[in-house]
Amino acid sequence: MALIVQKFGGTSVGSVERIEQVAAKVKKFREKGDDIVVVVSAMSGETNRLIDLAKQISEQPVARELDVMVSTGEQVTIALLAMALIKIGVPAVSYTGSQVRILTDSAHTKARILQIDSQQIQKELKAGRVVVVAGFQGVDESGNITTLGRGGSDTTGVALAAALKADECQIYTDVDGVYTTDPRVVAKAQRLDKITFEEMLEMASLGSKVLQIRAVEFAGKYSVPLRVLHSFQEGPGTLITLDEEESMEQPIISGIAFNRDEAKLTIRGVPDTPGVAFKILGPISAANVEVDMIVQNVSHDNTTDFTFTVHRNDYHNALQVLEGIARDMGAREVVGDTEIAKVSIVGVGMRSHAGVASRMFEALAKENINIQMISTSEIKVSVVIEEKYLELAVRALHTAFELDAPAGKGE
Repeated sequence: MALIVQKFGGTSVGSVERIEQVAAKVKKFREKGDDIVVVVSAMSGETNRLIDLAKQISEQPVARELDVMVSTGEQVTIALLAMALIKIGVPAVSYTGSQVRILTDSAHTKARILQIDSQQIQKELKAGRVVVVAGFQGVDESGNITTLGRGGSDTTGVALAAALKADECQIYTDVDGVYTTDPRVVAKAQRLDKITFEEMLEMASLGSKVLQIRAVEFAGKYSVPLRVLHSFQEGPGTLITLDEEESMEQPIISGIAFNRDEAKLTIRGVPDTPGVAFKILGPISAANVEVDMIVQNVSHDNTTDFTFTVHRNDYHNALQVLEGIARDMGAREVVGDTEIAKVSIVGVGMRSHAGVASRMFEALAKENINIQMISTSEIKVSVVIEEKYLELAVRALHTAFELDAPAGKGE
């Protein structure tokens, strides 16, 4: 008998019919003798509907009151799922984040989990009930309702699994696992049976939308085995684990991630003096703009060019700040480009294989794709290219690193 935490997202509980399907799935696990804790999101679209209502009252709603309001979405779902389970003969009980006592800090709309009191859940499990918990929410020390930010239900699921020392945390979603890359871009993309936390963290941070970064970090920190599964299709899914199995057949690259939401800024002719990077990036950081990749050219005529990438949503804000910096520093010019994309190869196999980066560059060169920036880590190589070549680049790399599914193999 195992203790399993199952998390179902908004699309999985998007209607009464779907909630009943989730209940039937939970019943199957229960019949195997497993103890089950289910974490659910609000029904798809509900959180946005509630936020829209709040914004009809105030363009910038008070964060505390917004949390009180949006947390009701999950409260509806937990009650409906508990009802659906009881209807089909499965004893069940629902709990909000505050009832379970998911203790968070007081950062409304983006709270962090500090502690979970698992006693009440353990008591209900011993009594033979399935426990249905509201994701995305908690309570601070003063008893205020808090929410964990977008994707917070994944974090709730993993945090509960850690607190309960669960055998597995299963994340049910609208895909049947983690793929070598987006199957909509590469038809021959393969579902991975297993991936390490480290690889998944890189994939998530580089644009893979399967799991939230915070949830993967939490799972890695507390060694919670995570499995990504399809809500309404049977299959083994993808296990995310600490294991780095050394195998002759282990691929060098596990996956290819990409991000279209990138923009590039360059400040040219900056005086090449100590502290120049801070003089440029300090004000950018103060403007709450997150910088991704950075390249500083070799000094020429006592000046240098400094290039960095930001999220495309931050481009105009960063451009204004950079133009002010350029005037203050006497730089020659500021130029920007919003038509770029980042493509990354990820794999723990890189640690034991030489020549991975050159193989990547060769594959791109064969397709006549120019590389504008390069960034590397122990298990990742990222490049910035023109956005129009993104899909071509991903397909070329997928083939070059032998990730294409064999003919006739359907995933």
